[in-house]
Amino acid sequence: MVTMVTGAAVLLLGLVVCSCRAEFAPPTLNISLDDDPEVRWAPLTKVFDVDFLNKAAAEIIDKTVPKWVHHAVKPIVMALEKYIPQPYAGEIRGLAEHFGGSLSDVIILNFAYEVSAFCTSIITQDVKGNLYHGRNLDYPHSVLRDMTVNLVFLKNGKVAYYGTSFAGYVGLWTGQSPNKFTVSGDQRGTDRWYNWWKNVVSAFIYRRSPVSWLVRETLEDAENFQDAVIRLSKIPLITGVYYIVGGVRPGEGAVITRDRTGPADIWPLDPVNGEWFRVETNFDHWRPSKDHRREAAVIALNATGQEHINMKTLYQVLSLFPVCNGITVYTTTMSAAVPEEYSTHVWQKGCGIN
Repeated sequence: MVTMVTGAAVLLLGLVVCSCRAEFAPPTLNISLDDDPEVRWAPLTKVFDVDFLNKAAAEIIDKTVPKWVHHAVKPIVMALEKYIPQPYAGEIRGLAEHFGGSLSDVIILNFAYEVSAFCTSIITQDVKGNLYHGRNLDYPHSVLRDMTVNLVFLKNGKVAYYGTSFAGYVGLWTGQSPNKFTVSGDQRGTDRWYNWWKNVVSAFIYRRSPVSWLVRETLEDAENFQDAVIRLSKIPLITGVYYIVGGVRPGEGAVITRDRTGPADIWPLDPVNGEWFRVETNFDHWRPSKDHRREAAVIALNATGQEHINMKTLYQVLSLFPVCNGITVYTTTMSAAVPEEYSTHVWQKGCGIN
């Protein structure tokens, strides 16, 4: 069962503490992969109000896609439905039926989430070789706080993998394969919406995967950390992304910087030489960042120290401003070796300065 860990942000090395707390835990749903794709997301309707979800989806689309583009792409999106691979085509079709919305809007909504995932991901290793993985997911849509859900994917009646997502979205940016690996995705680059829609079309023509679909497929199919890194590095993607991966053995941690066709860089943990953590935001690690999230996280991790890093202190680092900020939707901490400690906190109003 997914459990929640409580705790407040702490002041580390002069950093500013968050002015709010993670005030609620998202609901947890079981999604059976043994069910037909068209019906497997039906449990959402038992937890979320359908009218609310439809209004929220319309709000996200309106804020993400200009109205004239929305109308212009509708027939294109409908035509592209035949190019969407299974199980996603069936799942998206089922979501449209469950919520009574148009199929084109559900497709558009699923790709709208791919455009603006501003995130912080951290992978750490303690002095005993235990790995801890944490992430903040930032989106400029406050309504997503009420759409966040923890998911337990079941296969043959057993837990296949965990994830945290939004109601109506079939992809995953955060997940864990028990006793194998953890993974999170951070947006890379700042493609504008018109280039992004070209990418959506070319994704189907060239059979390139959306970044969140590859996370889910890797969680389901990869045998171990090494297998996950290979899959996340090589499979062609719709756009660039950072994949942060943690395993179960000492040294099994890496940040994969992705181009559309392959890896631009793989940045592994190097605890033997004192590099016991990696921090990734939305900028190539070898270039200066354009905000202070990375620097703040590095300062806080060094202040914490490798001998004191654990799930609780990692959460505290992720809770510090500006690592956690006004558009932070949720914080997840996880460790594949102790899958029952997978934990997600939803921020009521984001994080700000006292």
